[in-house]
Amino acid sequence: MTALRFDPMLPWWLIAVLAALALIAAGFALWRGLRGWAWRGLAGLAAAAALAGPALELGSRAGLSDIVILLDDRSASQTLPGRAAQTDDAVDALARQIAALPDTELRRVTVGDDEDGTLIGAALTRAIAAEPESRLAGVIVVSDGQAHDAAMIPPGAPAPVHVLLTGSPGDWDRRLVIEESPAFGLIGEQATIRLRIEDQGAVPPDLAGQPANLRISLDGGEEQVFAVPVGVVLELPVVPSHAGQNVVHIAFDAPGADELTDLNNAAALSITGVRDRLRVLLVSGQPHAGERTWRNLLKSDAGVDLIHFTILRAPDKFDGVPTEELALIAFPTEELFMQRIEDFDLIIFDRYRVQGILPADYYENIARYVEKGGAILVAAGPEMAGVESLNLSPLGRILPARPTGRVIETPFLPHLTDEGTRHPVTSGLPGAVGPDDAPSDAWGRWLRMADTLVTRGTVAMTGAEGRPLLILDRVGEGRVAQMTSDQVWLWGRGFEGGGPQLELLRRIAHWSMKEPELDEETLLADVGTDLRVRLTRRTMADSAGPLRITAPDGTVTDLPLTAAGPGRFVADWTAPGHGLYRLADGDLSRVLALGPAAPREFEQTVASDAALGPLAQATGGAVMRLSDGVPPDLRTVRAGRQAHGEGPLGRWIALTPREASTVTGLARRPILPDWAWLAVIAGLLIAGWLSEARRRA
Repeated sequence: MTALRFDPMLPWWLIAVLAALALIAAGFALWRGLRGWAWRGLAGLAAAAALAGPALELGSRAGLSDIVILLDDRSASQTLPGRAAQTDDAVDALARQIAALPDTELRRVTVGDDEDGTLIGAALTRAIAAEPESRLAGVIVVSDGQAHDAAMIPPGAPAPVHVLLTGSPGDWDRRLVIEESPAFGLIGEQATIRLRIEDQGAVPPDLAGQPANLRISLDGGEEQVFAVPVGVVLELPVVPSHAGQNVVHIAFDAPGADELTDLNNAAALSITGVRDRLRVLLVSGQPHAGERTWRNLLKSDAGVDLIHFTILRAPDKFDGVPTEELALIAFPTEELFMQRIEDFDLIIFDRYRVQGILPADYYENIARYVEKGGAILVAAGPEMAGVESLNLSPLGRILPARPTGRVIETPFLPHLTDEGTRHPVTSGLPGAVGPDDAPSDAWGRWLRMADTLVTRGTVAMTGAEGRPLLILDRVGEGRVAQMTSDQVWLWGRGFEGGGPQLELLRRIAHWSMKEPELDEETLLADVGTDLRVRLTRRTMADSAGPLRITAPDGTVTDLPLTAAGPGRFVADWTAPGHGLYRLADGDLSRVLALGPAAPREFEQTVASDAALGPLAQATGGAVMRLSDGVPPDLRTVRAGRQAHGEGPLGRWIALTPREASTVTGLARRPILPDWAWLAVIAGLLIAGWLSEARRRA
């Protein structure tokens, strides 16, 4: 590199003034007709140039090697039959050819699996940006062309980009496409999944247009099989049957005939079941101090629709006051307990007594409602021990305890039973004490309760004299909760320190309404990142496990569980991959869907240049299939020449040598030494003087 530089001895403005004066003097001499004006003007300009200090700057250079980027795709779709071997052969052959080129460096970039698929675009953009543009001689990509970040693929590059596609032109695949799937669905309400079965690639003629057998199951239940056409969008109705995760497994029978893969023939969808609103009917037999406790609890829950009636006077009571002056609204007994009883998720009888308001058929209908899946909660006071007890009605056949006729008026402190420490309704209540523990200062005492004999169910809490206080039971498909005291409101008022009144009543109500997290026998899965899962087994038994896990490929693993508290056993487990897993412990089982509905790497399996082809075309590169034979030969051509072709020896691709260099040193030399400048100026002045002297002579 050679350049002209200046090292002025005076400020530039002063040098410019001197040069201007020299030109003015020469012009004046010319105007007066004096000879030698040109020599004197040149002498002035030479003096100004000498003061500017002109010099030549000489740079020494060193050549730089060219850079070639070789990107190989090692994502999951590259593990399909034959592709890994094609990639290995091509990469090894290209690496050897690049190593044989003089002054050429190889940059290897490997793209693996990512949660978002194959990110070739981002990897390619980073690799090109990391290298100097003046040294990049070419980019070679060995891939099946499936890029899940097509928007990140650069529009161009400073050197040819060649794409070598794996796979074969005869590849074909049939896959399941989920177009739309709801994340949430109302329990008992229909949700719609939109799907289709799609053929890709070179479909065999005998399978083109043939229907597929679609298999559908909900929560691992019985499969339903349908013959569906290929390429047609279907709307699949699904009804979530319970709260929490409802797993829908959809698959179709593999068509065979050398299909690329069957990993995209199935999908596991998770629809979280939610209740629209919990409908609760609260019937208070008479006004009392604890009546507002239930009302406040249920009204404070935005997800609960509450209907509350209080019986102010029995129909057979006569006190001379007209009924229309006592009741704000007539009690619609027939509508509630006969016609619309199925609309309620829970019925609460709060200190209700049999007063002739409900006929015997109504109580019988309530019992049938429970046996078919409904829920009832009885919070009783002294009336339980009398002749107007609900136990003496037809409803008594589903209640888990019957009264002895005795009311215990002794203050007592509620305790949890052994079963109560394991039951999710009472387990872990703040300040709870077990049957053998010392009294807790965290709970206040209750003042009375009815004595009962338990006929079935689970006694979760005991009161005075160790008698049953809270009994929980399942009847048919429904649930029954019975509390033998009406004193829980004392906790809400802070009597002797109070207690966890709202939490206890909330748990009782939600257990009655079959909330999954409060089931006695359940298997919970908390899915974290990187396929890590915390499994929790809740049971009323003293032990649980091992947990049997069946993977999507049929592999069975027995996972031991560790006790984490009364009735709770946990295990931390990392799944080997995405898919549908079946969990079982004895008779209890559930299915767990991990990862996306279908592996993204196998959504598109047929090799294609749709994503990378435009980049290759824009840079003068080539798109070639490795299935056509050995990897193409590697050549070098000048920039602007065709970078690919086919010759007598086969196909070839080319790199463009850049011949880049870097400056290693600089040297500065004056154009003339100082004495030479003086000689030039003096010579010009003498020439001017001689010219003027000749004129005078």
